[in-house]
Amino acid sequence: MGCCGSTERTKREWRPLEDRSCTDLHWFLLFTVFCVGMGSICGFTVVTGGAARLVFGYDSYGNTCGRRNEHIEGVRLSGLDHTDRKYVFFLDPCNIDIVQRKIRSIALCVSLCPRHELGTYSDLKTFAMVNGSELCSYELAAHKYAVLPERFNKCPKLPVPPSKPLPVFNRCTPLDVSCYTKFAEAVVTFVGDNSSLHRLIAGVAASKEIIVGLCVLALVLSMILTIIVRFISTVLVWILTSLLVLGSLAGSSVLWWLYIDHRLNRNDTSTKVTKETKEEAELSRDGGQALLVYAAAATVFTIIVLLLMLFMRKRVALTIALFHVAGKVFVHLPLLTLQPFLTFLVLLVFWIYWILVLLFLGTTGEPVQNLDSGVTEFRLTGPLQYLTWYHAVGLIWITEFILACQHMTVAGAVVTYYFTRDKNRLPLTPILSSILRLLRFHLGTVAKGSFIITVVKIPRLLLMYMHNQLRGKENVCARCLLKTCICCLWCLEKCLNYLNQNAYAATAINSTSFCSSARDAFVLLVENALRVATINAIGDFVLFLGKVLIVTSTAFAGVLLLNYQRDYAEWLLPLAIVCLFSFLVAHCFLSVFEIVVDVLFLCFAIDTKYNDGSPGKEFFMDKALMEFVQSSRRLERAVDRGRSRVKEAVSEEAEMKSMAPGTSSA
Repeated sequence: MGCCGSTERTKREWRPLEDRSCTDLHWFLLFTVFCVGMGSICGFTVVTGGAARLVFGYDSYGNTCGRRNEHIEGVRLSGLDHTDRKYVFFLDPCNIDIVQRKIRSIALCVSLCPRHELGTYSDLKTFAMVNGSELCSYELAAHKYAVLPERFNKCPKLPVPPSKPLPVFNRCTPLDVSCYTKFAEAVVTFVGDNSSLHRLIAGVAASKEIIVGLCVLALVLSMILTIIVRFISTVLVWILTSLLVLGSLAGSSVLWWLYIDHRLNRNDTSTKVTKETKEEAELSRDGGQALLVYAAAATVFTIIVLLLMLFMRKRVALTIALFHVAGKVFVHLPLLTLQPFLTFLVLLVFWIYWILVLLFLGTTGEPVQNLDSGVTEFRLTGPLQYLTWYHAVGLIWITEFILACQHMTVAGAVVTYYFTRDKNRLPLTPILSSILRLLRFHLGTVAKGSFIITVVKIPRLLLMYMHNQLRGKENVCARCLLKTCICCLWCLEKCLNYLNQNAYAATAINSTSFCSSARDAFVLLVENALRVATINAIGDFVLFLGKVLIVTSTAFAGVLLLNYQRDYAEWLLPLAIVCLFSFLVAHCFLSVFEIVVDVLFLCFAIDTKYNDGSPGKEFFMDKALMEFVQSSRRLERAVDRGRSRVKEAVSEEAEMKSMAPGTSSA
């Protein structure tokens, strides 16, 4: 029996792109049911009024603005008719809870937001009488604002800043954002004073055109680097491997030189100074031991690197060939460069939907009045409180599902390219064909693979949350155990991610279920373990340097442009935004390049395992990979000829020795 109860065939028959069938259909049905549950949560918030409260706003007494409300038992001033009062007004918008990141002020529904500053209670009275918008609590009469003793607690804090309503959410927002500085400090913890915050925000506002231009520059550089890696792969890989070897040799030599120099200085000091303190001697001894350990570790690392370069030099050539072919894939399939945009767009739409539903859940449930502040809040109680957890799991699973769809789409397009013998007869739209195959046959496989990652990621996130909550409270053993578990789960997640990507490629090749594809891909990876290690080590390092190159180039251009406009304190935040965006863009593009290389290697392993170039078993591979195979075969034949000559020489020597006694007797 195979994985997940499937019948395991004695020998895998790889038939790339020959026939298609639906895979893991039951997992697709399960994922569909889960998504229906996610949609039901949104529908529940709409039906129960949570979505309306968030969009239209509600006051501190549970009344939704712009609507006729029903009375809430036990809550005074509830059940009011706010048909003409469409905007939410906060009596003290600057009263912000830094810990909870929310406004603690009393909220009212008003018909108009004050467009100009109101400095006195007489101004509040005039504003209410002229515009019909009462800015004090509902039980206070507008014409008595200036004389009522309750005005200090139930009217807005003076002066009332000018404000305007938000376009969608109908909240009166002060035009002067200075009162939100404390809230910004809670979110952006490196801001220490109001002046620094204002300077940073002013720098972003003044440099928005430059920021957009630099982001476009990062995008263009990422697209260019993806193409030119094909032409510089040979030089780049050998330069990096040479630098790695020379760097390890130089580091080991320097550490040994420091250790020897430390020993010589220590011997000279011990002969000259007779009254050396015990503490200084111990410190000197510890420093020498540390240098010895570092030098020994560096030497071991250098030896390992040299041995790896010696035994894996042929596999480095395979990495170069794969990079070269990956560049050709992007030339023949230029729409691959748009794949990160499509994935990001889908993720962005889903994340916006997820955040909106989460906010809807925050205003859904039973009304509960806070006795301290008098504010009415809505909270989910009983079994309904688990809807938030269900929604959180949906964030992880659906996000992983979208990323897995990208892997499957790219893998399908690359497989089509590789196993098409005549590259001039490729389908007109390989990317679109791959997407259609995914939607028609393999959504269940993607759902299953993403669920496995979700199952591993959720415990890790929970442990990280526990670690942050218990910071400073747990003992050393508990902290060490938590960090160990988090690290192990992270490693397991990375390994499963890599296996999943190869399983998606195997599914794209042979249209098998997730478990069968994962098993087949795992067997191929084990059979080519050294090649896999070389490609991952060198390839990941090259792509990492590519990301660093894009970030540093964009940052350098940003320094040149921003330096002419603002001083350092003001363009620090714009430059940080540009660097972050450029890294994300470079990561998206080069991650697609990495997926292409991994899929090409899996196709190459299948091609070399089941084909030998003879009639009827012709290779599918590109010319660059063919040259690598031919050079490897020539080297193997030379080695075999050398071994056969050694065997012949040994056999001849043995025959001569066996004939020697007979000759002497004659």
